[in-house]
Amino acid sequence: MNGPLFTTYLITITVLMLTPGPDMLFALASGLKGGPRAGFRAALGAASGEIIHISASAAGLAALFRAAPPLFDLVRLIGAGYLVTLGIRALHHRNHGLGGKLEEESRFDHPYGRGLLTNLLNPKMALFSIAFLPQFVDPHAGNIALQFLVLGTCFVVLEIAVDGTVGLLAGRLKRVFSSTRIRRDLNVGAGVIFLGLGAKVALAR
Repeated sequence: MNGPLFTTYLITITVLMLTPGPDMLFALASGLKGGPRAGFRAALGAASGEIIHISASAAGLAALFRAAPPLFDLVRLIGAGYLVTLGIRALHHRNHGLGGKLEEESRFDHPYGRGLLTNLLNPKMALFSIAFLPQFVDPHAGNIALQFLVLGTCFVVLEIAVDGTVGLLAGRLKRVFSSTRIRRDLNVGAGVIFLGLGAKVALAR
C-alpha cells in the first residue's frame, strides 16, 4: 500500500461517513421505528450490500488493470469527474438534511433485509464503488486486488461503526442532524474534500 495515499483515503471516508446519506438515513429511520437493534441491523444490511458492490468492482477492475494498464488512467479521470460532481452537489445542497422520506422509510419491517436491498438497488452505490476506490490504488505498490480488499474492508468497517451508531442512538441523533448548522458544516466539509480530491486525481501523472 501507498502510505500517504492510504492516509488520505482514511480521512476522506471518515468525512464521507459522517455526512448524512441514504444508508445513514435508513439506519436512523429503522432505529426510530424499531429501536436500537433494528437501527444497527439496518446498518449491517447496508454494509453487506456495500461488500457486494466493492467485491464486484474490485474483481473486475483489478483484472482490467492487469490486462490493460493504460485503462487505469481512463478510470482515474472518470473517477475524478465523479468526485468533483459529488463535491459540487454537496455544496449545492449544503442546507439539506433529513427530509420527508424519513417517515416513509421507517415503515420497513425487516431492517437487515431492507438495508441490504436499499444499498444493492441503488445504482449510485455501484458507480461510487467503481469511481471512488481506484483513486486510492497504486499500481506500483503491490497486488492491486489486495489493495482493493484492504480499502474495501476499511470502508465497510467504518460504515458499520458510524451508521450502526446512528441506528443505536437514533432518537438523539435525529435532533443533531435536524440542526441546520450541523447539516451545512458536514456538507460543506464533504464538498470541499471531494473537490480537492477530484482535482488532485485529475492532475496526477
